[in-house]
Amino acid sequence: MKTKNEYIDSLAAELKEWSAQLDLLTAKTEQSAGMVKLKYTQELNSVRAHQQAATVKMHELETASDGAWEQAKITADKVWDDLRTGLASASAKFK
Repeated sequence: MKTKNEYIDSLAAELKEWSAQLDLLTAKTEQSAGMVKLKYTQELNSVRAHQQAATVKMHELETASDGAWEQAKITADKVWDDLRTGLASASAKFK
């Protein structure tokens, strides 16, 4: 089992990687036109909302006491799953 700091570090690395992927998808969106661009923009906005929720959850994890950390970790896992799923869905639509 990972320690609190190891867990937070692994989540931070995933966020950084996913942010780079979102930047690439955003660049692809900018090259699109019309309804396709609108559809991609809506998809990316949804994923960015999940990314913001993950960032907030990361802050909660960093500041959580040892007792509250376990509960925060459970909800963080859900937030990360949502972000992971959203990014995978968006990536698939861009291919």
